[in-house]
Amino acid sequence: MRKWVVQGGHALKGEVEIGGAKNVAIKLMIAALLTDAETTLANVSQVGDVLLTAEMIRVLGGQVDFLPGRIVKIRPKNLCRFNLPASLAKQNRASSLFIGPLLTRCGSLEIPLPGGDRIGKRPLDRHLAGLRALGARIEIKGDALVIEQDGLRGTEIRFKKNTHTGTETIILAAVLASGTTVIKNAAQEPEIDDLVELLNKMGARVERRAPRRIVIVGVPRLQGACHRIMSDRNKAVSYACMALATKGDIKIKNLNCDHLTAFLNFLDQIGGIYETGNDNLRVACNSTLHPVSVTTAPYPGIMSDWQPLITTLLTQAKGQSTVHETIFENRFGYLEDLIRMGAQVETYVPRVTDPTHLYNFNWQDRRRDLRHALRITGPTSLRGADVHVNDVRAGATLVQAALTADGTSIISGIEHIERGYEQLAVCLQSLGAHIEEVEDE
Repeated sequence: MRKWVVQGGHALKGEVEIGGAKNVAIKLMIAALLTDAETTLANVSQVGDVLLTAEMIRVLGGQVDFLPGRIVKIRPKNLCRFNLPASLAKQNRASSLFIGPLLTRCGSLEIPLPGGDRIGKRPLDRHLAGLRALGARIEIKGDALVIEQDGLRGTEIRFKKNTHTGTETIILAAVLASGTTVIKNAAQEPEIDDLVELLNKMGARVERRAPRRIVIVGVPRLQGACHRIMSDRNKAVSYACMALATKGDIKIKNLNCDHLTAFLNFLDQIGGIYETGNDNLRVACNSTLHPVSVTTAPYPGIMSDWQPLITTLLTQAKGQSTVHETIFENRFGYLEDLIRMGAQVETYVPRVTDPTHLYNFNWQDRRRDLRHALRITGPTSLRGADVHVNDVRAGATLVQAALTADGTSIISGIEHIERGYEQLAVCLQSLGAHIEEVEDE
């Protein structure tokens, strides 16, 4: 088993370049299946989830080639299957996005209920309701979805709650449907707009006419296109939190700071030093960090993906901070390890007037034993420990804690980190971190 050995206590300094957003890459690769023609994507990070998506496309009969310079070419002309094997689909939540292209091209498909990170239930009910509104027939057989259509038709769809992947699923199904589809309460994330930009280059007619209203006019066919994927704001925030926690000073290159407004506001509150420039962000810490109260929210709010990183950073702030997770019901899986490293963190039940409205997960389906808020008391001197990673962001969080801690930490389960971070250990080494990979005998 591969592990990382991290010697903490070294401030990160220097420059790091951010690659393309993996959550965009996998969805644009899937969108390329809507045409027989070749699609070329640039700025693609070769991380685990991207490689898994490529494997899925190949299993379906498509061709995927990774070229030097972070270029990927997708040639789906010879698609020959309409079902995904469970061994692949259950590894990644984004496998549900194959529904639109396969349903459009094949008329029917069978797809296992998707998997992914262990961060609580991520129900498909919003996706499936939208697909049914477009005219799809859906059955759940065991652990699989069987979906058929005799012709998808545009309609008006209103999501009861924000759903990022659900919005993308409907867009991918509606671009080749007859008529016009209007999505109300559509998710607002810039990653969705990057998908829309590619689809329009392919000949689709998709427009965001208001922050949460997207209109899709169906077209008879799409063509291939070339597109450069947006930078990964999750990686940018990860490196920024690591720099602040270690009292470092780094420049993060190749990113769009307009996508980080909520995080920059958080830096203002906590007392972090930052400067924005031409596609770069400098982050530094040379003073005491202030305690703050943070609530995760759909874009343009604080991302749930940032919450574990922010929580770990707040262990170094002077005073008591609070973090309220409203997107996923169980995103505190990293806490046990963090507490073993010395963090003073406790969960609590926050006072909420209307939880059904506030929480983005289905409140009625929640686990009754889970709490959704944290109190963090700092600053805390973390200490090295042996920890295990269960999901992508928790992995980056435990690396951050290890870099901050006194002593040595051993991190196992690094394959989860590699699903979302391209050569994280190498990049951190270039910033002065003492981190190396070892193999169990």
